[in-house]
Amino acid sequence: MRRVLPLLTMALLVQGPALAQDDKGAQVKRGEYLVTVGGCNDCHTPWIIGSNGPEPDMKRMLSGHPQDLVIKAPANVSEPWGGAVTPTSTGWSGPWGVSFAANLTPDPETGVLRDFTEQQFIQTMRTGRHQGQGRQILPPMPWPNYGQMTEDDLKAVFAYLRQVPPVKNKVPDPLPPMAQR
Repeated sequence: MRRVLPLLTMALLVQGPALAQDDKGAQVKRGEYLVTVGGCNDCHTPWIIGSNGPEPDMKRMLSGHPQDLVIKAPANVSEPWGGAVTPTSTGWSGPWGVSFAANLTPDPETGVLRDFTEQQFIQTMRTGRHQGQGRQILPPMPWPNYGQMTEDDLKAVFAYLRQVPPVKNKVPDPLPPMAQR
């Protein structure tokens, strides 16, 4: 009996990290699924015109509004229209001013999540505020919908976003509405 117990303990120790790695892999896979069905690429991946019409440019997956597409002022939108969108589908103009899709990649210089903890990401999705306490997240980001996700699902999304390929792309700050200029 003495020999069996240490062998069993050693077997559990050897399996422990593998199981933890499998759990992490499953969490990242779940995050990938949620990012896909949640439509994150629809706004955070720049669109290009391909042979089949508009399509996401997956070389710039989740990198946000392209830094070389400069917008200096809100679009001149009049009734009955309520807004305008850039051809890349990463910049929106409306009564709130101009908002730009953030770079969600883990680029250490330009990725918006570079300074976020997992808890700050969850708070951002729950409160609609940058890092859970900063500036308001602007339309069309549907944070109230994503904020209804379970904590485990939000953790999975965060885990997935932390391991996508980094893309260096400095997204501009939002522009205020014309009335505030």
